[in-house]
Amino acid sequence: MLDAVDAALMRALQGDGRATFQALADGVGLSRTAVRARVRQLVQSGAIRIVGVLHAGVVGMEVLGHVSFRVSGPVGPLLEALGEREAVTFAAQSAGRFPAIAQVRVADDAALTKELTELRSLPGVDGAEVFRANAVYKDAHSSVRELRDIELDALDWRLVRKLLKDGRASYADLARQVGLSQAAARSRVVRLLNSGVVHVTALVEPSAVGANEQLGFGLRCRGDADALGTAMANMGRISFLASGFGRYDVIGTLTAPDRCQLVEALERIRGTAGVAHVETWDYLQVRKERRGGERSAGWVPA
Repeated sequence: MLDAVDAALMRALQGDGRATFQALADGVGLSRTAVRARVRQLVQSGAIRIVGVLHAGVVGMEVLGHVSFRVSGPVGPLLEALGEREAVTFAAQSAGRFPAIAQVRVADDAALTKELTELRSLPGVDGAEVFRANAVYKDAHSSVRELRDIELDALDWRLVRKLLKDGRASYADLARQVGLSQAAARSRVVRLLNSGVVHVTALVEPSAVGANEQLGFGLRCRGDADALGTAMANMGRISFLASGFGRYDVIGTLTAPDRCQLVEALERIRGTAGVAHVETWDYLQVRKERRGGERSAGWVPA
């Protein structure tokens, strides 16, 4: 059973998956040895995976679209088709105005237009409404940090691939695997992290922390949508948040252990200054959810 210390360690590792055991120990008030044992148990039990997530901008997948489908007939065939599309990173059957929801990641607006044309031709689709994200403030499964313009060579990409699989791999292991000195490997990894190319984080298994309820929401706001998104980014229970253009000004996802806490989080959102209208949809069945490390590994040059 996970306790408050485990929860604190998971939050710290979500922020910095390569934080030293001493830094983690200082944060929770335990010894370095005790923290090391707890982190190892969290990983071995499957409660968390510590991986690198690649910034989508590095491989030109900078445009995110949220698509709400109107469907005639069963939703299953559409979900099956969405699950097979490379650009689709999330697909779910939902309860609410739209029976199916998807998120797509593509290179640019021209690619988004092409993808949407093909999505509208999928089985059962009667129409689709699109939200084009302008800024992503929070995403549990990918890096949203600022990306600096740096040149990556073959050795950098080899290190990225290793970090995507094991975010806490030691500098000694990384050096040995890519044929560098430990100092050189450390210098390159720090550069990759500081530039925003890759972010090492803990991906939390929802069932391990009892976070079994998911609710999507769309907001229309009074005034500045970017200011609203920035203000809401650190709210508890929000696992995804973006502002943009379309049916909504801001969209997001709430994740909670039970309905009661989901309602509490939604009430906080409704009471946030600048929120004019709230629309929600319940995720009945998630058909596809590509997480950061898994998704990015396929994008990394060999």
